[in-house]
Amino acid sequence: MPFGRRGAAVAGMIAACLVLVQCTAAQRPPAATPSGSATPPPSAAPPNAPSAAPGDSVEPVTAAELGETWRPGCPVEPEQLRRVNVGYIGFDGQVHRGELIVNQDLAPEVIAIFERLQRLGYPVEKMRTVDHYAGADDELSMEDNNTSAFNCRHIPGTNEWSPHAYGRAIDLNPLINPCLYASGYFEPQNAAAYLDRSRSDPGLLHNGDPAVRAFTDRGWRWGGEWTGPLDYQHFERP
Repeated sequence: MPFGRRGAAVAGMIAACLVLVQCTAAQRPPAATPSGSATPPPSAAPPNAPSAAPGDSVEPVTAAELGETWRPGCPVEPEQLRRVNVGYIGFDGQVHRGELIVNQDLAPEVIAIFERLQRLGYPVEKMRTVDHYAGADDELSMEDNNTSAFNCRHIPGTNEWSPHAYGRAIDLNPLINPCLYASGYFEPQNAAAYLDRSRSDPGLLHNGDPAVRAFTDRGWRWGGEWTGPLDYQHFERP
């Protein structure tokens, strides 16, 4: 074949090959993303996980709203306290809302703590202010396993104000987390079965539990670590 015609033929073959390569490249599917860098699908919540509670809130309180939990002569004024509305998981596994009265400077911390308890799935039987009980009687509140905070009262057996009187303490599930004195006396009076701390009932607190750390990681002290009394329900913020 003369060189001119042969050159033209070769050029035509090269052009055809280029077209074929381009078509093949266009039809080839994109390479798979390496598994290590792939974006994982959003994880679904467990089928029985409770929904998040509505937003928590902080509100001022008046002397009238505090009822019998406050009186003139208490170490804090109502203006120094706040009503904190928080969500919690009940013993029925459902999300509920409750109220705690705390010192105004602790309100954001308390909200964060109970949000963490809810994420942990830690159950709380009930949560309402102590003025719901006759005479704002702490014993009645504890016997009802009611989680509470502010109550203008003294430390039992003393004339010293309790941290609760400042809104700086929370009693968590107090029936199943009783207070035990060296004498053998305990509170509440219906808590005898829960003096056995080897039990594993839902809501029962043990040293090192994630629920305990929800408080202690933020600087709160837990009465379950004291030498006397052993106050398993009690958390206080210095």
